[in-house]
Amino acid sequence: MEIFLAIVALLAGLGTFLLGFKLLGDNMEKLASGGLKRMFGKTAKSRLAGVGIGAAATAIVQSSSVTTVMVVGFVNVGVMSLYQATAIIMGCNIGTTITGHITSMQSIPLIEVATLFTLVGIFMDMFSKGDKVKSAGLLLAGLGLVFVGLELMGDSMAQFADDQTLGNFLAMATNPFLMLLAGLAITAVVQSSSAVTSVVISMAANGLVFGGGGNSVLFLILGTNIGTCVTALLSSIGTNRNARRACIIHLMFNTFGAIIFFIVLLCWPSFMEMTFAAWFPDAGQQIAMFHTFFNVVCTLIFLPFTKVFVKLSGILIPEKKKKGEEKGAPSLMDERLLGTPAIAIEQLSSARLQLADIAMENLRTAFDACIRRDESVTEGILKTNEEILTKSREITDYLVRVSGEDISMHDEQIVSALHHNLGDIVRLAELADNLTKYTHREVKYDLTFSSGVNEQLEEMFKKIESLYAAARGTLEESDPGRLAGVDALEDEVDAMRKKLIDDHIERLNGGYCKPENSNVFINLVSNLERAGDHLSYLAHSVEEVYGGK
Repeated sequence: MEIFLAIVALLAGLGTFLLGFKLLGDNMEKLASGGLKRMFGKTAKSRLAGVGIGAAATAIVQSSSVTTVMVVGFVNVGVMSLYQATAIIMGCNIGTTITGHITSMQSIPLIEVATLFTLVGIFMDMFSKGDKVKSAGLLLAGLGLVFVGLELMGDSMAQFADDQTLGNFLAMATNPFLMLLAGLAITAVVQSSSAVTSVVISMAANGLVFGGGGNSVLFLILGTNIGTCVTALLSSIGTNRNARRACIIHLMFNTFGAIIFFIVLLCWPSFMEMTFAAWFPDAGQQIAMFHTFFNVVCTLIFLPFTKVFVKLSGILIPEKKKKGEEKGAPSLMDERLLGTPAIAIEQLSSARLQLADIAMENLRTAFDACIRRDESVTEGILKTNEEILTKSREITDYLVRVSGEDISMHDEQIVSALHHNLGDIVRLAELADNLTKYTHREVKYDLTFSSGVNEQLEEMFKKIESLYAAARGTLEESDPGRLAGVDALEDEVDAMRKKLIDDHIERLNGGYCKPENSNVFINLVSNLERAGDHLSYLAHSVEEVYGGK
């Protein structure tokens, strides 16, 4: 019964520990979401920068699996190259070792003070209205729960240490291959090397010895590093070739590193005794330090061979296109990015701009066809409009899913603005559709505009294109300060509409223009003016998020 209760206490402690880390990581990510986006934007600078970014991002989200899955998502949507991803993956393995170091701190008598963080943090969450204060409170609560979990695990391990049966069983685990396979299998099932390593460190810190001591426990740690690749491998199912290659690179890096250290540990039986056991008095600290040492050394060894890893992944997953594989640019919406909503929203913002570019280009095609009285492009324009509508629905569905995550009020405002933007982009597509109808009427009834009118219409459309460039820049930079320029261009478009219609009425009164032209001409000019309105609405959506000018 005592052993059973000890197991229950171990599982309760592990659950509390992992819950604490989840709260810690999730809220650290919220507070640092802008920093995460900026960090990933700097991945192209150097391999060392990539390693540092990978380590820092993993330390923030407290999981190498989460960061690696995020990287796979970036590669899948085409915003990160394999070369960049390789360095980040190496850094992820270093960043994940922080969990082990925190676990090894259970020997430090901080539990009474640390657990107060849980109470303080919960009060901050309950009584504050600000998102950042709430996130900071939950972060503190998570940190407190981490130490509560460590205390529970430590107490249960102390009971295990007094039991000779378990001690004898662990002492029998002397086969290095079996130890490595055990670490691999357990981590693959649990899908968290941090959880497995934390339990191992807790056991060692409380006097439980694996395989009679020596290097035995280190073989188990090597296995966990291979097992942690399972999560990323599972996440790569259904992705493109480069995303699958990123997962293969992760597996190769961890496996090759484990093989090298496996051989070293076999050839140097007293490695642990002569190094970490001599340098650090606590057994938990020894394992945590070895885990960090292992990943840092592997990174130093393999970082110069980043291009080799990329080439090897290309050999293992060749370029041959599978039947039915989609062509064209990859989608910026990936399931894996939902785990980091701030970055998912950033990708949605980019997808919105891509869709706006397509809609604007289609409007230009429709306008040119109207001026030339050319119906040959109508089918293509309508097909593009269908694609815009389909893509708009996909982005909307993804936005709904992002909203279902625990996101900040600021991110909620961005999501709301993106919904409005999609409506305006769809309206642009509908205006292009209207222009094809005017073209059809021109051809069917042999309508022609007066001399010089086409030039005036072209001038008006160029103003609309300038307005789009200004609106797009406002969205891209999230800068309400640009709205004055947007408004000035919209006023010019409105003034151009008034001038064109006034001139048309004068021509009608003077007998220089056919009355049957009026319906098409006035509707065409009005539709162009409406396009300017929707472009202005696009730009002004930044006020919803960032305030007025």
